[in-house]
Amino acid sequence: MLALAVQNLVSPPVLFFGMGLGASLGRSDLSVPEAIARFLSLYLLISIGFRGGAEVAHQGLTLTLAATIAAGIALSGGLPFVAYAFLRKIAGLDHVNAAAVAGHYGSISAVTFVAVTGALTQLALPFDGYMIAVAAAMEAPAIFSALFIARTGRGRTDGEMPKDFLREIALNGSIVALLGAFAVGCITGERGVTSLKPFLLDAFAGFLCIFLLDMGLIAGRGLRDGWRSLSVPVAAFAWVMPLVGAALAAALAWLIGLRAGSTAVLMTLGASASYIAVPAAMRLALPAANPAIALTLSLGLTFPFNLTVGIPLYIAAAQMIAE
Repeated sequence: MLALAVQNLVSPPVLFFGMGLGASLGRSDLSVPEAIARFLSLYLLISIGFRGGAEVAHQGLTLTLAATIAAGIALSGGLPFVAYAFLRKIAGLDHVNAAAVAGHYGSISAVTFVAVTGALTQLALPFDGYMIAVAAAMEAPAIFSALFIARTGRGRTDGEMPKDFLREIALNGSIVALLGAFAVGCITGERGVTSLKPFLLDAFAGFLCIFLLDMGLIAGRGLRDGWRSLSVPVAAFAWVMPLVGAALAAALAWLIGLRAGSTAVLMTLGASASYIAVPAAMRLALPAANPAIALTLSLGLTFPFNLTVGIPLYIAAAQMIAE
């Protein structure tokens, strides 16, 4: 587990994240222009969605694939309600910020997904290729759940539900980009992969490093400026919630009968917290929420926890579960 944790920490995306984090904490003037940051978010969403759709087209819709995607959607849609209950009842976070943070912990981290698949490859522990489709399917449901929690709370306060809130959620830009790219991947299949491989697949790692550099800068600002707003229970949530998500994912993987590698991937997806789709969605849909709280928790606390402790733990647990 220690060797695996060290390998994760010296991968280029993680090092770029650390570079941005250190630069921000040191108050460097290094920055990524907002327009470029938005482009990187859009690019990563499209790339992840497209690859997931193409993998479904390649594998074909089997019963195991359908069950695994259904399990991923159930996790993504259900975990925000668990997270929200913890943040409100135990941590005492206000309604809007609790809903926004909960959405981050129902959705998934693409970088953590890349890290666990890399770790499994190094260990020669096979996993099903369609897990990338499961990851893509898990981005959007958490956004729906988080915005539903926020809107229903506002509706109770104001005495009525906003009439267009379902349309607002369904047409959120992040969801449209992700699911639209997933559909394109499903339709075009291998032909689409061949034509878009240089841009959407080969360039992914490089764009990911720049995105993580920007995320490190943002996380550093959150840790530097926003840590005072985090109570001990709220901070503890960032380490407790990944274990809850991983445990629920492990139970679903056992019911489906996934092999060890795929079980480890599903556990990692359940344990991860989004910093691509959900921050963009929350910024647009819940402007009253403080983004520093969610990013400090997901990037500053949960992300390093998963890379150093979580992934080795999830892989070890998956091997015991799948035996």
